[in-house]
This record gives sequence, structure tokens and C-alpha cells, in this order.
Amino acid sequence: MSLNIHLLLLILGCALVTVVPRVLPFVIVRNVNLPVPVIKWLSYIPICILTALVVESVVVNDGHQLTINWPALAAIVPAFFTALWTKSLLITVIVGVAAMAVLRFFL
Repeated sequence: MSLNIHLLLLILGCALVTVVPRVLPFVIVRNVNLPVPVIKWLSYIPICILTALVVESVVVNDGHQLTINWPALAAIVPAFFTALWTKSLLITVIVGVAAMAVLRFFL
């Protein structure tokens, strides 16, 4: 595969479209003192995103009804207790991935 100017411009355009929305808010807000309610509201965003990702993997829409992905729910249990016990994201992710791998091997 050769790299011609059109492909290079396409890659650069995609990089620009990806980077600008991620970097621009930080550049704009970096020198602005936000009100305390806004800071408090922003502190809830990571847990909301994580909750949405977890619920999306556990609750499955099969067209007409919602079903539970039982192996994913079973893998969440040891990961949840590991998170409570260790307060370490790395260890929690490793336990969750290992639990899912064990469940997929046996199921």
C-alpha cells in the first residue's frame, strides 16, 4: 500500500477532527475559574460514564426485550468487591478481566 497525498490528507483531517474536541475544552477552561457548583457537577462525569459502560455490557437489548448478560454480571461481582477492598483501578480491572476469562472458558 502506498501513501499518496489524498490518503495523507485524510489521515491528517481525521486526526484534527479527533484532537480538536478533546483538547480545545482544556485550553479554553485552563485559565478560567469555574464556579463551585460547576466543579461539583463535573466531578460526577467519570462515575456516570463508567456506570453507562457497565450497564451497557450487562443489560442487552435483543430487539423486543431487555435481557441480562449473566456472565458479565457474574464477572462484575468480584471486580466490585476488589474495587471496594483495594481502591486500585489496575487491580480491579485485572480481577474483572480474569473473572470474565474464567467464565468464558467454562461457559
